[in-house]
Amino acid sequence: MRRKHRRPEAVADLDITAFMNLMIVLVPVLLINLVFSQISVLNLNFPESAANSAQDNKDQLQLQVMILEEQLVIADNKGGVIMQIPKQAEGEHDYKTLALAMQDIKARVPEKKDITLLPQESTSYQTLVSVMDKVRSYKTVVAGSVVNAELFPDISIADAPEIIPAGGAQ
Repeated sequence: MRRKHRRPEAVADLDITAFMNLMIVLVPVLLINLVFSQISVLNLNFPESAANSAQDNKDQLQLQVMILEEQLVIADNKGGVIMQIPKQAEGEHDYKTLALAMQDIKARVPEKKDITLLPQESTSYQTLVSVMDKVRSYKTVVAGSVVNAELFPDISIADAPEIIPAGGAQ
């Protein structure tokens, strides 16, 4: 019968000092970045199809903001164009006038909560988001603190209609 010789097993020492140093630095950095990177989500809707709501659309007011290259156009389905807001001298859209116009419309129809944005294909993302911010809410002072007052929070997005030049199609 053979005898088995047991060899002494070497116990490996785990050196986790480098890992602990990494955690000591990484955790505070991630927590600090968490505070600075806040993401907000905007819920958007597709406009209702004409077949589903043809009768409802005749009776209900539909507000639209067309984001064109040289101006913003506020319109509705009953009276047509409400206001045209040309670009400012600096080349940017006049968001302040848009916000004031939205506040005025909201004062006239306080129960209205939806609006449709119609950007052109060349509209930049920043322009679209800025218009959405001005249409959705505005800052006001209530009881000594600044709050966001609701304008039209239910935003739908569709394509702007093609603009035909005054001279006609050639």
